[in-house]
Amino acid sequence: MKKILVPTDFSKPARIALDVASEIARKAGAELILLHVAEAASSTSFAVTGDVGLSDSEDALFTMKLIERSKKQLEKLSADDKLKGIKVSTELRVGTPFHGINTIVANSKVDLIVMGTGGHSGLDKVFLGTNTEKVVRRSHCPVLTVQKKPARVDFKNIVYATSMSKEEEVFSRIVRRTQEMYNSTIHLVRINTPGNFQRDAVVLKYMQDFAKKLQLKNYTLNVYNDLTEEEGIAYFADSIDADLIAMATHGRTGVAHVLAGSIAEEVVTHAKRPVLTFVTKHRK
Repeated sequence: MKKILVPTDFSKPARIALDVASEIARKAGAELILLHVAEAASSTSFAVTGDVGLSDSEDALFTMKLIERSKKQLEKLSADDKLKGIKVSTELRVGTPFHGINTIVANSKVDLIVMGTGGHSGLDKVFLGTNTEKVVRRSHCPVLTVQKKPARVDFKNIVYATSMSKEEEVFSRIVRRTQEMYNSTIHLVRINTPGNFQRDAVVLKYMQDFAKKLQLKNYTLNVYNDLTEEEGIAYFADSIDADLIAMATHGRTGVAHVLAGSIAEEVVTHAKRPVLTFVTKHRK
């Protein structure tokens, strides 16, 4: 892992995300990229470097002041003592958050996005708003969302909510790298629901074959029953006091029931612990 992107609106949730990202960066020896997007009406975004030329409009003065204030806030944030010893760069863009994030991910070859959420009603109150859902559902790199700062950023117990799909091979490598970095135990879990139920013996056999195929080590196999997938994932993570929930998002059906994007968004919104998501298949 070389580059970690931290979108920020300078709010408390964004600050929590930065604290978590900084600890991961120290552990991995990675660079932090702090991104602030000053929202505009356009559907794209542009970088702010040096002097900014704006058209003569009613919004010009307001936009200029917004840019100058954002520059100062980014400079202050990047100079925080907590970030000493970490390579930090900043990006200020004007546009829409989702497009700004996408552009930075592509141009800077970002390995991980770390974002804060506001809890049960927080996705619509944080910097990214509905863009948070877009990032979780459509990002081309892993996304770590954090609702509140964990007692420790030491991911010793990782809940891997899996569909056991071959499309998860890339994500499984991401989970394995996280496991190796923190010397973790991976707890593979499949959630049984009334509408999507499979016998434990059948599911455990699939899970065992899946773990062997991916050459997982130091793992446990678990089947958990609940009314919905998202509740089951959250409650199972609570039951073992997990440090991290990892889940892929895509769209298949069958015995290896796949976790849909909406499920990931629900887990991100309601989980009390960090959630690592990754989109395994992008539809054109």
